[in-house]
Amino acid sequence: MKAPAFDYARATSVEGAIALLAKHGERAKVLSGGQSLMPAMNLRLLAPELIVDIGALDELRGIRRQGGMLSIGAVTRHADLQNSAEIATHAPLLKEAVVHVAHPAIRNRGTIGGSLAHADPASELPACVIALDATIVVRGINGERRIPAEDFFIGIYETALSAGEIITAVEVPLPAANAVHFFSEFARRHGDYAIVGLAAQAVVDNKRLTDIRPVLFGVGAKAERVNVAALLNTDVTPAVLSESLKVMQGTLDPPEDQQASASMRRHLANVLLARCVAELLGRADLRAGGTA
Repeated sequence: MKAPAFDYARATSVEGAIALLAKHGERAKVLSGGQSLMPAMNLRLLAPELIVDIGALDELRGIRRQGGMLSIGAVTRHADLQNSAEIATHAPLLKEAVVHVAHPAIRNRGTIGGSLAHADPASELPACVIALDATIVVRGINGERRIPAEDFFIGIYETALSAGEIITAVEVPLPAANAVHFFSEFARRHGDYAIVGLAAQAVVDNKRLTDIRPVLFGVGAKAERVNVAALLNTDVTPAVLSESLKVMQGTLDPPEDQQASASMRRHLANVLLARCVAELLGRADLRAGGTA
């Protein structure tokens, strides 16, 4: 299929893009990398009258360390995240996760802002920015807002963006000296959408977790942070881990589709969380999931 007819405008500034979006409202869509928008239009799932292309805005591109955070421009491409020394040093979770995003041709065009705005529940980057306690910076006709990543994703392909707003940057706090991370996903083939995945950022001190932010994706309408408060500041035993797995299971309502049943997704979520805790603590005895 082909996309329905549309008008095209290439923005030359953020202010110009915002003005066009304010003028055309719901009839306009933002084009960043186009790796999600164009397929949706070709399938006639979306039919905007105007496409506002922000892909050439250099002011929205790049990775910079600013004070206590890493600022990532919204049109920074996945391949740039993969190859960035700053990302490798200060946000290695992103570097590890981004190689699972589709295939090289997609990563060479797709952008972090586009991925977050698309809000696919099986996408890797929304889970990562929640795990990293990032802030999504957005701008519209009424000015700039900073939205915690955990509050940005509302549902399937739904975010806290208001009509006429665009993502301009992602701000990631610099990690603690003893920060560690985990990323893993189950997919039919490398590059396919995840059946279930988990991203986590944690702090380990004296073989104890003093902080951990595990986030599941592919098991609900959006990436969801897992409550594992019982694992903090304690010696994690198999029984303690088993109890946390049970708590997590009570919060899951995974979909059932051609890729996996709901029960399979619950099982895979258990496997991933157990592996996560075992790897973060360097405890092979926890990898099997305690007594769950």
